[in-house]
Amino acid sequence: MDGKRSQPSGKGTDPRKRKDPPAVTKDGKRTTTTTTTPARSAKRVKFQDARNIRTQPSDAALEDGKLDLQKFLNSREFEIRALESSMRKCKAANATRVFQQVPRAMRRRTASHNAKRVPKKLRVRARREMMEDNTPTVESRKRRPRTTRARIRAETAKKLRVLSAKKQKQRLKKAAAEGASVPEGGNKQMVQTRPARPKIRRDMLNEPPKAESKFRKRQINKTWLPTHLWHAKRANMTEPNKPLWRFAVPLTPTEKCYRPTHRASGQKGVVVWDMSYMSTIGLYGTAEGVERVLRALGLTQEALWGARGQKWRAGVRKWSGMVSRQVKDSRRDIGPATVVWNPQAPAQDDEVADSGSLSKAQRQLFIRTHPSCFLELFEQLLKLVKMQTPRLHIEDLRFEIGSIELTGPASTETLLGVLRPFYDTQGDNERHGQVFKSLAGVTNPASLPKDALLAFSAQDPRLTYPPNRINIPNGSSNTGLIETLTEWPVEEGLKPFGIFSRDARFQASKLPSQKAINRRKGANAPGEPLPAGPTDPPIPVMLLASRSSIEGQAQGTWTLLAPWKCITPLWYVLMHYPLTTGGNPRLGGLDEQRQIAFEQGAPWFPADFPASDAGLKWELEQRAKRKADWDRRPKGKRVAWESLDLGAGRKGEIGDGLACDFEHLFALPANKRANPQPIDQAIADAAETMDVDPPERSTRTETERATEPAVPSLGLIQHISKAAFSSLLGSRNSGTPPPNSIVTVSLNFMGRGVANTCARIYRLPTRRPVIAEAAEPTAEIDILATDPASTDSESLPSNLRDQWLRRLPKLNNKGQGASSRLAGAPRMPPEVDMETRKRLLAESLDATELPFSRPADHPPCPSEDDLIGFVTTGAFSLSEGRGTAVGSISAEKAVEAVRDAGAREGKLCIVRNAGETVGWLARWQLA
Repeated sequence: MDGKRSQPSGKGTDPRKRKDPPAVTKDGKRTTTTTTTPARSAKRVKFQDARNIRTQPSDAALEDGKLDLQKFLNSREFEIRALESSMRKCKAANATRVFQQVPRAMRRRTASHNAKRVPKKLRVRARREMMEDNTPTVESRKRRPRTTRARIRAETAKKLRVLSAKKQKQRLKKAAAEGASVPEGGNKQMVQTRPARPKIRRDMLNEPPKAESKFRKRQINKTWLPTHLWHAKRANMTEPNKPLWRFAVPLTPTEKCYRPTHRASGQKGVVVWDMSYMSTIGLYGTAEGVERVLRALGLTQEALWGARGQKWRAGVRKWSGMVSRQVKDSRRDIGPATVVWNPQAPAQDDEVADSGSLSKAQRQLFIRTHPSCFLELFEQLLKLVKMQTPRLHIEDLRFEIGSIELTGPASTETLLGVLRPFYDTQGDNERHGQVFKSLAGVTNPASLPKDALLAFSAQDPRLTYPPNRINIPNGSSNTGLIETLTEWPVEEGLKPFGIFSRDARFQASKLPSQKAINRRKGANAPGEPLPAGPTDPPIPVMLLASRSSIEGQAQGTWTLLAPWKCITPLWYVLMHYPLTTGGNPRLGGLDEQRQIAFEQGAPWFPADFPASDAGLKWELEQRAKRKADWDRRPKGKRVAWESLDLGAGRKGEIGDGLACDFEHLFALPANKRANPQPIDQAIADAAETMDVDPPERSTRTETERATEPAVPSLGLIQHISKAAFSSLLGSRNSGTPPPNSIVTVSLNFMGRGVANTCARIYRLPTRRPVIAEAAEPTAEIDILATDPASTDSESLPSNLRDQWLRRLPKLNNKGQGASSRLAGAPRMPPEVDMETRKRLLAESLDATELPFSRPADHPPCPSEDDLIGFVTTGAFSLSEGRGTAVGSISAEKAVEAVRDAGAREGKLCIVRNAGETVGWLARWQLA
């Protein structure tokens, strides 16, 4: 087959293979020219041969005592050539190819034979090396299509070229007949118009931005993020036909990044995400009506509407939490949301103060929520604003405002190096911009005041590209930062934020092209930043500082809000900022977002919120994926759920092993036929209270009712907030949680053990009275989960709770978790003969307990009655150095366990992975 390969044109007659063919000796044996010298020795010989310079003695030029000039010159010529040859060999002996010098994050698989796979500044050298080394190269325009799709595209392109040439010929012929001149290229001069201002419809969903013609077919059932082309080359995206939340979302970078993400988010560096898929809703109207709408969404805390919430209503703080909707006699969570008010103008404040009517003042705010619950929240807001008098309005701003999130010690430094406040005049300095510039030295956004925000106008970051490192002051001389964080003077000269204005967002979207900026840089002095000109509009931005919901020293997060079309230039400059700790910001995807939330012990929406409609849909999709993966496995390599031995005569997995089976936990009824849309159901429930005629049911046949999709009974469970559950735990023997209610908890293992998704969570078994039998002794016997003899027993031992409590790690005098079983084996006594040594060693092997527990030494898992919940996210945590998990447990059983045994024993639990027989001791706490 090698002989059939065609030789590349312009490469000479050298063969493609660089290995010499095997030679045949006289006795018929085949030998190769390769040596058997080890790689290290061969490399050393290569270096020594390159550094040895061959010479000729001067005596060869002497003949009968006379100097032969020609021989002398030949000897010197030989030495000079040997010197030049040695210099070339030394340079090439320890040299590496261009594709080997590229950093690991920039390496490509085909860089060794395709010069386009290396950075532009190294392509010339790469082509030269390939020419010298006779490397087989590939040219895409000469490659024959290998797939049917590629062949069809090539044929279509060829037909289009022929058709274009034919039309061009006809156009020239017609112009020659009429005597008119045809412009070069044959194209007509098109009229260039300014981009149309996007239409934002009130109380209706808006259309996504119109994509370019060459990318329009790829966005039929989804929308690309502003940085999609950048991410598509560096990250694994969602499948084209299976978008996530109607967006093409980057899942994870193509390179291995689990540990680097952990280091960059907590130790040094920064992780950046394009979060433009997060949805924004604008709400505006009278202040009284806006307050009623927010109260209906669950913002009923008196701290928000009293004196403590004055800064939030003034627009210098944000609110983050869960919003909910009323469902008959209870409330159901919608999803997480962030509410930001737009400050009032000073003149408007004076008019309202003079009139004395604060409730009639026109206010405007943003509600930022997760895309999985956007439609549910939008429909709920639409229903609420229609009930207000005077009428309020909402706007769909999903494609008007994009966002970027940053977390890590260098997040503030990165923003300071990229964002520069925009000043129209020398004295027109925005107060928030000045405060932002004084934050140099902040290594954790959580150190800022809680729910702090900054809003100002920034200039185009491309004017100062490439970005330079900022000067970070020392800790001893940074007294200005301490004063800023203590006083936080952001209320002085407060004006409405520009990002709330449609005109400001539209003007910011008309940024000059990259070619125009390059022309200006070419006329400017080298290395000098471009000054902002009249064609450079200000970019209204808003920075939100967030901290983790879990108590501790976790890293905070910066959220940068900007107009949708301004996200791309901001992103490119952000990813090229040189950090003072070295390197550049790291790219993060959806998996990295879940990883950081898991390491902080915080639940991630929607996977860890099964009591919401978005979490319900996520759980059902994950169940289908696990079931498909289970079906693809051979029968001998997948878990047989019905034959799982749980000990004490128990066979089979509890519930569905591929799901967090809350239906089995609460004994919920089977799925019932109903409308699959919870939004429509909620509107229908509201219609009954408003005396609106229900839809006619006589027009629907029984066949149509039978073919309706089923609503899962998982939608009957409800979530209890952390504050409500804490109040239940604080009250002794009073109050019970609502039925089918769950609470989100974080789990920390007391010793070994790592939980996976769908793991079962048990409470400690209750103590049962010992039933004495005549044939059995009354001594306590530990029944093991994997003991075959225990399969005949139909009940668990009465001391099972004590067996699990004995597995708690014991504390020594120093307060460290160390037990006697973890101590090393005793040392061999001195002066012992060999026979005694062998005997003692054999006894120690039988008697010494291993430093870890055997699976057979585990007590059996509690009964099904002690099952209290399931793990929704679990793995080994790099931040804790042990296994942790996030799950949901039954609020009723958790309250009962804490009230019966106290907080110390009541919060102990046993976690068992689905399909396994061994459980591990853990402790839960509210998340």
